[in-house]
Amino acid sequence: MSLRALLDGLPIPILQAPMVGASPPAMALAVSQAGGMGSLAAGALAPDAIEPEVAALRAAGAAPFGVNLLMAPAARPDAASVDAALARLAPWYADLGEASPAHPNNFAPDFDAQFAALVRAAPPVASFTFSILTGEQVDALHAVGTFVVGTATNVPEARAWAEVGADGICAQGFEAGGHRGHFLAELDASLVGTMALTSLILEAVDLPVIAAGGIMNGRGVAAALALGASAAQMGTAFLLSDQTGVSAPWRKAVAGAGDDATRLTRAFTGRYARGIENRFMREMAAVQDEVPDYPIQNRLTQPLRAAAAKAGVADMISLWAGQGVRLAEPGDAGDMVRGWWREAGEASARRAARTAQAGGGGSDTLG
Repeated sequence: MSLRALLDGLPIPILQAPMVGASPPAMALAVSQAGGMGSLAAGALAPDAIEPEVAALRAAGAAPFGVNLLMAPAARPDAASVDAALARLAPWYADLGEASPAHPNNFAPDFDAQFAALVRAAPPVASFTFSILTGEQVDALHAVGTFVVGTATNVPEARAWAEVGADGICAQGFEAGGHRGHFLAELDASLVGTMALTSLILEAVDLPVIAAGGIMNGRGVAAALALGASAAQMGTAFLLSDQTGVSAPWRKAVAGAGDDATRLTRAFTGRYARGIENRFMREMAAVQDEVPDYPIQNRLTQPLRAAAAKAGVADMISLWAGQGVRLAEPGDAGDMVRGWWREAGEASARRAARTAQAGGGGSDTLG
């Protein structure tokens, strides 16, 4: 079987986006059991936790499902740069009555160890964000029967993934919430909208494409499939689901978001990400270019975000969400997937009826 055949065989071609901190295994299970494909966000998991989590999803009947890893670079900052970053954050910690954290012993899980655990776990699908695997790493996953999906924010990244042997591409449009997955170009060259990006990648590589970014309902799913995508990936649309992992203030911010609520920032983590704008984003904007790169800044703000979530202070939390966040609704994740697919069918039927008129002529007057 190929990845294309797997996606074509899904009863519902909707994938749940892997969202660290927001998509627990229960969400992945609910989506897979509904006929879509759930995904385990394993980027923050310790290597020895990956195999048990994958085994638990498999045993619970999540078939198929995916596992996502974040390819964080090794971080070995000097003490002075960490001191400067902590000094910049000190007033924010003080606002919460918290002391600034000590220098961390590590900044992110070891990717090589995570990857080795992933190969041993052999999930049906593995996806990767922030960088690209080697051909040898792709071969290792293929040897255990795992399909490989690479995240691309532009055509050169999609071509690079094709060259190393990936089975499919996740086209991450500008609208998507959370971290940007760009790795071959700077941010400005990687901000392509989902519709344009999906179309461009489909023309550039002979691989199935998963459209991601701004898809919030069945109409969006139908649009992605009409473009030629093999599936639509949805993340922000699940943030208010019964299975969500978001904190109470994050959930409240999503539920109350307006039409133009999100912005890109690197202030929280050192890597550009889209979230609901809050005071931290606004006041740190002037110095966000000075914060250390991911994962250093991410690790230094983790205690701040955790304390803010506990205190219910949304202004100091990374409220990751995509541009369509105002359309998020509550409900069971499995029921959501089934409802979106019904809506996609209705939208497709309307499109088919409308386009059928093209062959029948029309009025010669201009409305």
